[in-house]
Amino acid sequence: MFAYTVRRLLQFIPTIIGISLIMFCLLNVLPGNAALMAGGKRELAPELIEQMKKEWGLDKPLYVRYASYMNGLAHGDLGKSFLRREKVTSLLAGRIWPTLRLAATAMAIALVLGIPLGFFSALKQGTWWDSASMILAVSGVAMPQFWLGLLFMLFFSAKMNWFPTSGYGDGDFMHLVLPAVTLGLGSMALLARTTRAAVLEVLEEDFIRTAKSKGLNSFLINRRHVFQNTLVLILTTAGLQFGGLIGQTVIVEKLFSWPGLGSLLVDSIFLRDIPVIQGGILMIILAFLIVNLVVDLLYCVIDPRIKYQ
Repeated sequence: MFAYTVRRLLQFIPTIIGISLIMFCLLNVLPGNAALMAGGKRELAPELIEQMKKEWGLDKPLYVRYASYMNGLAHGDLGKSFLRREKVTSLLAGRIWPTLRLAATAMAIALVLGIPLGFFSALKQGTWWDSASMILAVSGVAMPQFWLGLLFMLFFSAKMNWFPTSGYGDGDFMHLVLPAVTLGLGSMALLARTTRAAVLEVLEEDFIRTAKSKGLNSFLINRRHVFQNTLVLILTTAGLQFGGLIGQTVIVEKLFSWPGLGSLLVDSIFLRDIPVIQGGILMIILAFLIVNLVVDLLYCVIDPRIKYQ
């Protein structure tokens, strides 16, 4: 397993290089630049704009800027923000924890609600519980996050005054509830559907019929045979969802004024602050790769029959 882990970590290098090349080219061919955005609504003098472009290296050819960027990346330097005058690593370090906290809480909500919902829906196939659960699951997947968040703010904040409408506060739980639920409901619905499909498939297997013929009670069959044989698929779905949640926080963070990586990326995109955009996207990609690696390694813990060479 150690050799497999090392190989997977080494595969991160060409992946990050390839993505950084595509990302760098796309970001640098967009119309406008940070020098033009620096004045806001005011129009800056052409001489000042040219001075800013020269200071930030925007006057150099694209391949020269990319070589400089990769040289800094190899040394752990993501550059300096054009407009904030701070190192990108410092900016990201201050924003990554709120994003991870939000994504982890949303994933916990999805797991705690989605897996039991899908499991019991499969066991009660064809009943009103099954129908109600799947209607809820389909609704959760179909509802846009920004619309769902606005509904939560309207009812639970404006009308009932249970939770704050926005902000991070002092990092307390009350500010976290609405953004986490908004972000986690879509994943909860997908996990419920995936779990239901996996359980129904396992229930049709011969070893389940054999276990029933031996007189084992339903609770033991469901816990030892059904749940354990669906856990690999559930874990795979959960891992992909958690990696995706880190990227999906962009909408929720902006909607709830959550000071995370997503809101920083949105602001930087509008300001054409390319070093911050590049660093933020690389951070999200790296988190996604690490989550996938952890999920693959957990397969061996869940199912000892899985071996990595």
